[in-house]
Amino acid sequence: MEVLDDQPLIPRLWTDFGAPRGIERPEPGARMRGPHNIIRLIRTGATFERTGAMDVVLEAFKAPRRLRFAARLLGWPFKWLGLKGDPALPPATRALTALGPAYIKFGQVLSTRPDIVGEGLAQQLKYLQDKLPPFLTETAKAMVEAELGASVTELFSEFSEPVAAASIAQVHRARLRDTGEEVAVKVLRPGIERAFRKDIDAFYLAARWIERLAPFSRRLRPVDVVTHFEGVVAGELDLRLESAAAAEFAANTANDAGFQVPKPIWLLSSRNVMTLGWAEGIGLNDLADLDAAGQDRQELGTRVLQLFLNHALRDGFFHADMHQGNLKVAANGDIIALDFGIMSRIDEYTRRVYAEILMGFIRKDYRRVAEVHFEAGYVPADRDIDEFARALRAVGEPIFGMEASRISMARLLSYLFEVTERFGMETRTELILLQRTMVVVEGVARSLDPHINIWQVARPVVERYIKENIGPKALIRDLLQTARVLARFGPKLPAMVEAKLIRAGSPVDSVAGSRGRGANILWIVVVGLAGVAGYLVRALF
Repeated sequence: MEVLDDQPLIPRLWTDFGAPRGIERPEPGARMRGPHNIIRLIRTGATFERTGAMDVVLEAFKAPRRLRFAARLLGWPFKWLGLKGDPALPPATRALTALGPAYIKFGQVLSTRPDIVGEGLAQQLKYLQDKLPPFLTETAKAMVEAELGASVTELFSEFSEPVAAASIAQVHRARLRDTGEEVAVKVLRPGIERAFRKDIDAFYLAARWIERLAPFSRRLRPVDVVTHFEGVVAGELDLRLESAAAAEFAANTANDAGFQVPKPIWLLSSRNVMTLGWAEGIGLNDLADLDAAGQDRQELGTRVLQLFLNHALRDGFFHADMHQGNLKVAANGDIIALDFGIMSRIDEYTRRVYAEILMGFIRKDYRRVAEVHFEAGYVPADRDIDEFARALRAVGEPIFGMEASRISMARLLSYLFEVTERFGMETRTELILLQRTMVVVEGVARSLDPHINIWQVARPVVERYIKENIGPKALIRDLLQTARVLARFGPKLPAMVEAKLIRAGSPVDSVAGSRGRGANILWIVVVGLAGVAGYLVRALF
């Protein structure tokens, strides 16, 4: 059933049928218009019922009675309308693959959020693979020609059948006609953007209803999870963004020894087509081939972990999907990263917090770890810091009592999130993604070297970051940076101070009371000091 989203009736139907009472209509970016989204949710519920996934999902979420009733109401009466799926697959995987690309991708993203779906379901979804068959090579060639404005034969001397097919795009191996260079050409599936957009609308509506029917879920921010998913998908649906991510990642890591990132060829890339240099190597999951090639697996495990930590802490921009399938080893031993659709960014302050938390655990300084959580605002200020420190000790000590080779940073981070949940810490998507990637990278490292000491490998990277970014040298650098910013606004400061002084003496401010006048005076003092600092910086630099 096709619904015309631009009909004026749709916004009204949203108010009448689409949104739960008490929940405001979302911003335009999250469209959720009309009863057609309810129809999509009914189809989803029916498919989950028919495949047996409904019980699995509700149990994984520990759904309350109201949410279970609503889910059953959407699914059971319409079970006969549900998609059958592949009976050979586990229930949840079966349902998602039957529902199509958006659901497959959503399942993959949810596999990174064990805090939401539980460890059991996350493990099942972890093995969710893109099962969709490739589309025709002729269709891919037609898209390449339409996007790049030239025939495939003009651009490439060779253009293979698909070498990899996913829910969003497929990859062809090709050779440039001009230079003879081998390249990888990634082409989006036809109509995939429109299909994703329609299903994401329904995801938003479901998240809103979950928040309404299960208030406890608001800590997990279901709507934010969907927003995160939409952002991930948006980056994969516009291959210009993936090309930009690859280019930035390549620039950041250009001086990283033993690491390569294929660079995009911008003249042969567009919204729906991306061309990268071809990366030849052995997959990190092919252990026998690595051994046969004489590669040092212990050294590779150490390098993978340290590279990830460097990217996360040093650059604040890291590959968020670093599983074995996206990592190869070149003949010279370099690790090659592939697939830049899922990248993540963390700001400087969060990096410092993360580094201090890691170092606090490494040094067994649980009080400092607790203080960092409170200073960062991760834990509400009304909680007892000593109780929180004791809970953190209960997390750390059993792990550090293990044999070195069994110490798991991933397990520590998982336990840490359990503790912070008890103390009222709200879910932070960027930290969860960082944790998930850390889990994946640790798994890769341990597959290469089962006896790797994660903490021993991580310590020099974390210590170096802290030395450069949290010590006296970092303080001076931060002050200078702040002063430079203030200096740029120096010409505006006198007028700002004058305007504030005039307002402070006006009758309105007199009525406002002493508290307001105190705040004004404080603001004036701050601005005045800023002006002095700015003047000094301009004079010195």
